Amino acid sequence: MRMRVNPTRMELNRLKKRLNMAVRGHRLLKDKRDELMRQFIDLIKHNKELREEVERELQPALAKFLLARAVMSGESMEEAIMFPKTRFDLAVSRQNIMSVYAPKFSWEKAGGGQGEGDIYPYGFADTSAELDASIATLSQLMPKLLELAQVEKAADLLADEIEKTRRRVNALEHVLIPQLSETVRYITMKLEEAERSALTRLMKVKDIVRGKT
Repeated sequence: MRMRVNPTRMELNRLKKRLNMAVRGHRLLKDKRDELMRQFIDLIKHNKELREEVERELQPALAKFLLARAVMSGESMEEAIMFPKTRFDLAVSRQNIMSVYAPKFSWEKAGGGQGEGDIYPYGFADTSAELDASIATLSQLMPKLLELAQVEKAADLLADEIEKTRRRVNALEHVLIPQLSETVRYITMKLEEAERSALTRLMKVKDIVRGKT
């Protein structure tokens, strides 16, 4: 479907420039889409490996926590974990992935000391060994959980950008470029017809002039 324009040479030159820009933009967007897809696939692979690792380590920790709840009273459990002894200070910056700004997490463990027992916010007299094991595993697993959140958010943002880029590529490839090409052909044909008509009239005028002389 061609555009509704006046078939003039000025319009033809304008549309040719626009067509060239659309073709270049289409090529650049396709390259961007392909690179986004490559990086997205790498992220998805890393995300899958990291998630499987986290789930593998998290399951026994949750099972031990449930067992601790079964052997301890509700009041004792709440009192034991009410005031954590350590914390993670999280800082969020941005990383540029093909003009997609994904969050980048950096963290530091704060509070408590450096010893293994410094992560427990309670004494050991009224708690179970299962709770100790669960808290120890969760403490070790926290950096991986934060990394997993970072990777999954980056993958979501890349997926959105890939979809936007794909729609732009399709709009150029299937709508704008065909419209411009068809319109350029139409104007070119009209201008050629006008030139042939002008040449025919000129030849007739010459024949008339020669006939009079």
